[in-house]
Amino acid sequence: MKKALKIIGIILGILILLLIAAPFIFKGSLEKMLKRTINENLNATVAWEDLDLSLFSSFPDASLQLKNFSVINKAPFEGDTLASGKTLSLDMGIMQLFKKSNEAIKVDEVKIDEAFVNIKIDSLGNANYDIAVKDDAPAVTEGEESAGGFTFDLKNYEITNSRINYLDEATNTYLMLTEVQHEGSGDLSQEISNLDTKTEAFASFKIDSTEYLTKNRISLDAIFKLDLKNQKYTFLENEAKINELPLTFDGYVKVNETNNEVNLTFKTPSSDFKNFLAVIPETYVKQINDVKTTGNFTVNGMLKGIVDSTHIPTMDIKIASENASFKYPDLPKTVDNITIDAQLINETGLLKDTYLNIPKLTFRIDNEPFRMNGSIKNMTENPLVNMEMQGTLNLANIEKVLPVEMEQKLSGIFKADVIANFDMESVEKERYDQIDARGTASLTNFNYDAGFKNELKVVNANLTMQPGTITLKELNAKTGQTDIKASGNIQNLIPFLMSKQDLKGRFAVQSNTFNVNDFMASEDSASENNSKEKGTASQKTTSSETVKIPDFLDATLDFNANKVIYDNLELKNAKGTAAIAKETITISNFTSDIFGGNIALSGNVSTKTETPTFAMALDLSKIDIDQSFEKLEMFQFLVPIAKALHGNLNTKFELTGQLTNDLSPKLSTLAGTALAQIITAEVDSQQAPLLAALGNKVSFLNLDRLSLRDVSTNFTFNNGKIEVKPFDFDIKGINVAVAGTHGLDKSIDYNVTMDVPAKYLGSDVTKLLQNLSPQEADAMSVALPIGLKGTFTNPQVSLNAETAINALTKQLLAKQKDKLINQGTDILGGILSGGTKQDSTKTNTNTNQQQTTQQQNTQIIKDVLGGILSGKKKKTDTTKTGN
Repeated sequence: MKKALKIIGIILGILILLLIAAPFIFKGSLEKMLKRTINENLNATVAWEDLDLSLFSSFPDASLQLKNFSVINKAPFEGDTLASGKTLSLDMGIMQLFKKSNEAIKVDEVKIDEAFVNIKIDSLGNANYDIAVKDDAPAVTEGEESAGGFTFDLKNYEITNSRINYLDEATNTYLMLTEVQHEGSGDLSQEISNLDTKTEAFASFKIDSTEYLTKNRISLDAIFKLDLKNQKYTFLENEAKINELPLTFDGYVKVNETNNEVNLTFKTPSSDFKNFLAVIPETYVKQINDVKTTGNFTVNGMLKGIVDSTHIPTMDIKIASENASFKYPDLPKTVDNITIDAQLINETGLLKDTYLNIPKLTFRIDNEPFRMNGSIKNMTENPLVNMEMQGTLNLANIEKVLPVEMEQKLSGIFKADVIANFDMESVEKERYDQIDARGTASLTNFNYDAGFKNELKVVNANLTMQPGTITLKELNAKTGQTDIKASGNIQNLIPFLMSKQDLKGRFAVQSNTFNVNDFMASEDSASENNSKEKGTASQKTTSSETVKIPDFLDATLDFNANKVIYDNLELKNAKGTAAIAKETITISNFTSDIFGGNIALSGNVSTKTETPTFAMALDLSKIDIDQSFEKLEMFQFLVPIAKALHGNLNTKFELTGQLTNDLSPKLSTLAGTALAQIITAEVDSQQAPLLAALGNKVSFLNLDRLSLRDVSTNFTFNNGKIEVKPFDFDIKGINVAVAGTHGLDKSIDYNVTMDVPAKYLGSDVTKLLQNLSPQEADAMSVALPIGLKGTFTNPQVSLNAETAINALTKQLLAKQKDKLINQGTDILGGILSGGTKQDSTKTNTNTNQQQTTQQQNTQIIKDVLGGILSGKKKKTDTTKTGN
């Protein structure tokens, strides 16, 4: 017994060792066989990141697993991915590993996880999945041993967490399945067998521009009869669901050599009206099982014919309901008098002949009926739309009859009595004369959360429609402080609604108060709440998103507003024209009253790029300097010294630059020019540290009650610097010339030159002028250079004393030299008339006296200007004065 157990233990040990060693023994040969099989059978590039062989995970089978695999097409779909995935597992019996290299290995089960399958058929009918090597490929040469490979005698297969795309360019058909979970079981080694399948996915389906399914949840539990020899697949027991709408199928699909053959019928297994509610995606409508319904809802369909590059199956799909109703138990209102009669038909098998006919669609809420009917023909080439709509709909009732999860609450009464006939080509090519729309439509008491600080409330809006013309007869709306009245013509309402074109038209807009701030982004209440929870002071923050000009507008507005409020500015009697297109507003002929004067403006604002931009020409006439400096932030940077001025100003700007999120100028990006003209102004030097510092430095410069008149200067904006072109003005007989730059950080770098009359320099200088004539004395002046640096709030004043001293000294010497020349002329005249010759000693004495006088004059000038430059007036010697 012990010996037997020992033998058994040894055998088990050997088997375990073989199980452990087998993957290492067979892995290489299996990988070579798989590559050889692929190369011999597929015209595609197949690759994988890793191959793993396991005998434990699928025991008693062996499992060959490919990780991160891909199948890449060759011509005519060169480089396209046909398939890729995370894992592909092939399960087979363990004994298959011991087959000879020229024997085929049978695969029993295939599993694919996180795969992407991309099926494409081009306009010529070529299919990217047609990658099998053709029968006419070179055969194995004589004497060459046939290589073994893999054969798929499947019993089970499984696809999990995958995505499948299908695009047929010939028929413009697109199908996308996501979150695919599919499994099948049966004996696929038999020519005729049954395959039991389960499938769940989310489906989107579109033909041309018409979308029939949008991420709708679908499922199918079905048993198919497989006739692999004739490639015919027949529905046996089955139930499908689209959302929660149940359908059963009968018939078959057959794959022929040149086409596919379809013969299917389908229907709802019951006629309960809940079937209709089940069509609505579960995301929007819940609690279907608890809904009380009356009436019926049925779907019956037929698809029959061939599918190839030219044909589709003929079809007749009917949806019907008669005098139905539904009510959710937790909602207050009922939808009744529901009648649905719709039919999708194709009688020729040609895609272009498919048409939708809706003879009747009605419902009623609160005894307010709403009805529609219409048809869409020639659906795939140039759809012809015939539509009629009539009735009343209270938008607030939508949430009272359906448990929909809406982004915002709706309210308002919509009324319509409209008939429209048009083709989509006319819509897309803006042939408005070929769009026949007649009738009226109105909206009253409509509240809409447009993302502003307050709801947009449309008190009433009325439209009238005639062929080629749609008129907005009246629009009254409010938001915050803003009221709007508008009327005008809409060129393309139907193209705007049907093909997402820009809304075009011209409108006259009037407003008593138009507050631009009302159209800024709403405040971020979440940030406010968070700060409160943390116990900190609450600070309201606005949305970080940039204010955007609507991209769907291509309209012109002729506006007239009694008052326009922008930030802290108030404009009165504003008039002008605004053209809106491509996320840009272009303003022309804008005029308004502001700061006690007038404004004229033209330019544009664009939010098309990530950073908004602007360009404008601005003309401000006779504006009050105090008001403009207080309320116009840009003035505080452009003309900081204006804080000390009280009076009127004219100014013109031509500027370009970038804008902030709330559409305020980024001052550092400004480029352009400006002209400022002070009409008349009183100066309060105490309001400007720069002027006060200058007055303290230059003692004779009395800035008290200084008045300016007709002073003009030009500015240039460049890289955050404002260059002031040279200009001059007069301060009580003193001419002042100014030029230089200042920055947006209020730094300054100015050069000021004062042309100071010599008589302003005190009694000592006056004595020096006594030898001059009164006219010469009055004309005598000195150029006093002054440098201004630092900032407007902390200025640094420097005076060039040496230049001023030298200039005045030279003027006095020049005048004295002229007198000496005149004296010499008198002496020479005396000699020529027989007079006595001047004593040379006396002449030398005069010369010495002149030199002494020159030195004394220079010293006096230095003393005087030194006193001035030190900010102190030279004191008079009372003793000498007394003498």
